[in-house]
Amino acid sequence: MRKLLLQLDSSRLPSVFDRVVAYDGGADEVMSYGGITEPDVRDLIHGCIFTRGPKDLKNTAVFVGGADIAVGEQLLTAATKAMFKPFTVSTMLDSNGSNTTAVAAVAKMVQATGDVRGKRVLIVAGTGPVGIRAAGLFAKAAADVCITSRKADAGERARDLVLKRFGGTVRAIAMPDAKEAIRACERAELLLNAGPAGVMLVPKQAWASRPGLKVVADVNAVPPLGIEGVEVMDDGVTKEGVVCFGALAIGNLKMKVHKACIARLFERNDLVLDAETIADVARELMAPKS
Repeated sequence: MRKLLLQLDSSRLPSVFDRVVAYDGGADEVMSYGGITEPDVRDLIHGCIFTRGPKDLKNTAVFVGGADIAVGEQLLTAATKAMFKPFTVSTMLDSNGSNTTAVAAVAKMVQATGDVRGKRVLIVAGTGPVGIRAAGLFAKAAADVCITSRKADAGERARDLVLKRFGGTVRAIAMPDAKEAIRACERAELLLNAGPAGVMLVPKQAWASRPGLKVVADVNAVPPLGIEGVEVMDDGVTKEGVVCFGALAIGNLKMKVHKACIARLFERNDLVLDAETIADVARELMAPKS
């Protein structure tokens, strides 16, 4: 029986990236819909769950994407609410690659530093999808999280989203430009840049040889890179006394996690892959081979 993936994208044009990865992850056919809003979801889900018998529903799955993670969460909730046992299919949320990228970055950093409980984590430009998800994962792990934003009100909104979804300890501070990075990094033990492509937000003097700082990671792969001195291929390289991870090293793990998650959607019909469950997949992939 063919493995069918329903792609629900909140953006006008469904993500080609997500569609390609879906095929590489094992889907035989991807049914892509763009511009999806919450009222659209129920009928599309019913089209999935009523066309195959319960024993065959593991061969149908749903992927929720789009540029807006908040809208993606609404679509995921609407999708799961439209199902009822035994008529369920597995679902995955990865709006703008937020879950898989954040999971990969956090997993790399945690692997390098160990238990993050109580550790001070600074997420630069933490108001975007990846930053919000990474902040949530660190907060869930009991880290002391601080996110930066150019404008204070945007930081507070992002902080509220993280606390509502994940709980934990999260603060927000304004960092209008790279000049403020030295002050922002003063007490950080882990530093993640989640800023936009092609914008340098953390100059080298803000992090190099800084007392207490153990790990830095950058998800920006477009020059100029987000953290000056961290190269895209750095994968646990120690520079200036700090363990560094670049965007391609994080991206390689992100792709492995994304494909593995797609494959798992077709193993059962009741799986919901969101930040925490995607993180479980990453930990399994990174576990030492016995």
